[in-house]
Parts: sequence; C-alpha cells; structure tokens
Amino acid sequence: MSRIVLVTGGARSGKSAVAEERTLRLGSPAVYIATAEAHDAEMAERIAAHRARRGPQWQTVAAPLDLPGALAATEGAPRLVDCLTLWLSNLMLAGRDTAQARQALAAALGAARSPVVLVTNEVGWGIVPDNPLGRRFRDEAGLLGQRVAAIADEVCLVACGLPLMLKG
Repeated sequence: MSRIVLVTGGARSGKSAVAEERTLRLGSPAVYIATAEAHDAEMAERIAAHRARRGPQWQTVAAPLDLPGALAATEGAPRLVDCLTLWLSNLMLAGRDTAQARQALAAALGAARSPVVLVTNEVGWGIVPDNPLGRRFRDEAGLLGQRVAAIADEVCLVACGLPLMLKG
C-alpha cells in the first residue's frame, strides 16, 4: 500500500475529486486537512461546495499554516491534504520561511505511519507572472512539488478529470 500519494494538475482539472476517491480507497472515515482560508465570500462558497461534495465520511481539520503539526495530530486514519499551493500562499503571505516549511513537511511525511494523499497545483505551465511575488510563488510551488514528489510512493497528474500515473 502506498503511504504517500501526490496528486497534481491544473486549476479545475479534477485533482481534488481524484484525490478524495484515492484517499477513501485507503480507508474510511478519512481526515481532510484543509489549508484554505475563507477571506472573502467567493472563497467561503468554494469551501462550502468542497465540504458538501465530501459528505459525512470525512473529518475536517483546518491547517492553514501548521501542516506538519496537523499531520502529526491526525495519525491513524488516511489523510488528504488539499492543497499544498494554498498552504504555500498562506506561508508566503504570513512571511514564513518557505524552505524551512518544505523541510518540516518532508520530515512530517517521512514520519507518517498512516497514508497521506496530497493535492497540489501545477502553476508553471502558464505565462511567466508579471511581478516578483507571482514569480516567487511559481518557483516556490515548483520546488515544493518536486520535494513532495521525490518522497511520494505515487505521483498522479490529473488533466480533464483523467488521472495519469507518473510514479508508482
């Protein structure tokens, strides 16, 4: 059984649905570790839609900044982290050290005893951002994805709702 699974893809590619299904195959009930924060009405609606789609077989844990801590606190059940790129943006906006956060996440994943499925966005396939923060985010997201993919037992790319196994 794969212990660490990374699901990646573009925006609205279907990666969250693929990751949810993959997590539930590992066991139910499962833990949904949510990194999103509802700073506006539109994001609150997105979060509500995700919750409604998931249903009662999920326990939700909010972890906008302390993802390694949330992973440690939820050992025992399969966990789904959705998503790494929102976590990264939270860290950057909070002025946190992203290299240290990557290292802490890698350590937490290495110590995990129960399965973890992680969702991330592929952000480097589009245009080059026109500002330094956007370029830094794109670069940091790429580094984060590479670090987690190196640790993962499985890596799945989702495009148009279709999963393509890259590793495992």
